[in-house]
Amino acid sequence: MNIDMIRAAAQRLEGHARRTPLLGSPFLDELAGRRLLVKPECLQHTGSFKYRGGRAALSALDPDVRKRGVLAYSSGNHAQGVALAAREFGAPAVIIMPADAPRSKIDNTRGLGAEVVLYDRAGGESREAVGERIEAERRLTLIKPYDEPEVIAGQGTTGLEIAAQAAEMGISQATMLTCCGGGGLTSGIALALEAEAPGMQVRPCEPEGFDDTKRSLASGHVQSNATQSGNICDAILTPAPGRLTFPIMQRLCGPGLAVSEDEALDAMALAWQRLRIVAEPGGAVALAAALIRKDEIEGDTVICTVSGGNVDPGVFRRALDRLDGGA
Repeated sequence: MNIDMIRAAAQRLEGHARRTPLLGSPFLDELAGRRLLVKPECLQHTGSFKYRGGRAALSALDPDVRKRGVLAYSSGNHAQGVALAAREFGAPAVIIMPADAPRSKIDNTRGLGAEVVLYDRAGGESREAVGERIEAERRLTLIKPYDEPEVIAGQGTTGLEIAAQAAEMGISQATMLTCCGGGGLTSGIALALEAEAPGMQVRPCEPEGFDDTKRSLASGHVQSNATQSGNICDAILTPAPGRLTFPIMQRLCGPGLAVSEDEALDAMALAWQRLRIVAEPGGAVALAAALIRKDEIEGDTVICTVSGGNVDPGVFRRALDRLDGGA
């Protein structure tokens, strides 16, 4: 992985991926105790940053290979990103999804034209084993959700945009908080900022109980989560940091941060109330850390991702019910 791959991915994504803005609110600044800017990738195609990686990976394939079709496994956001990118290229897509994924994500993936194969995540069934079987049977190309160079490159284009937008605002020093599952977005942004905005340090944010990256960075070697389900932040529940992503994060990232489910719900409510954007729980953990773990963050400016907005209505209602006094 290197910055040249991210820049090449940005060229291939030009005219396809949205250039999402940097948003701010004086109310959120006050809560955070510093200037707070939000990169709302919930406004990206398919409702998350995952479209960047999916499109970047498919666009890098040999056309004859791409024509045979692609395979992906995902709880929903990578699924939808790959499904849309495959539809744009006219390529078949098979997506392996956990049966306990939010129904809206399963339905949306099918709606984008992909074939969905469900597996029992809660029961311990291996998505990798299911994927290997289908890959071999159908001669499909696997697009991994985060441990894939071209996917990381695509996610890293988020960092190129952040660096350019911050420079336009006169910002060169900031703490960059990212929602982190397997580390594709975090490592991609870290590589981009290393080259384009070296005064910004990336810190990964995760749900409590599923803070494998935080623990891995603290210990110096990869730590795994005991389970892969049982938290509302489904989009970022991964077994462990990736083989490719962890060395990048270990070299470039500061200590990780973890937030509770309730704190993620509070951040979702505030994102809607103050920025009028819809965040899903896993997409709100970086904002939650910026607002609630502020004593663990240094500097006058913090930038955070809202990495996805594909939330079931019931969960979103839970978040909005937590607002004190309404909008």
